[in-house]
Amino acid sequence: MPVPKDFETLEHTADTGIIAYGKDLKQAFANAARGLFSLIAELESVNEVLERDIEVTAADRDSLLVAWLNELIYIFDTENILFKRFDITRLSQHHLVARGYGERVVRARHKLKTGVKAATYHMLAVEQEYGWRLQVLFDI
Repeated sequence: MPVPKDFETLEHTADTGIIAYGKDLKQAFANAARGLFSLIAELESVNEVLERDIEVTAADRDSLLVAWLNELIYIFDTENILFKRFDITRLSQHHLVARGYGERVVRARHKLKTGVKAATYHMLAVEQEYGWRLQVLFDI
């Protein structure tokens, strides 16, 4: 069965979240990251002129997803980088290595939407169905 879409937005009381899909776990993690940045900004206006290598380690797969997204939020907050695309080159239960493609925020061109503070463990799900389904809520 084909994967229905890359990701969708999940509305929750005071927070917001995403459900990301992938035919494999690498694709699902990449789509979760794209979903995160779609909450932060209009991705259509982001050019892929900058590359950034990213590596995270965690105790288990669920924690790895939260660490991955929180590392991306940290990079956005500290370096003003909007990512549009991700290549996950290595992914195990405890370790992720990826490259993000995007650019620094240009206020005149980029429409910023939501201030995302952190990925949370509330309602977190990493499930294998027909491919993978990841669900994450964010503090905003």
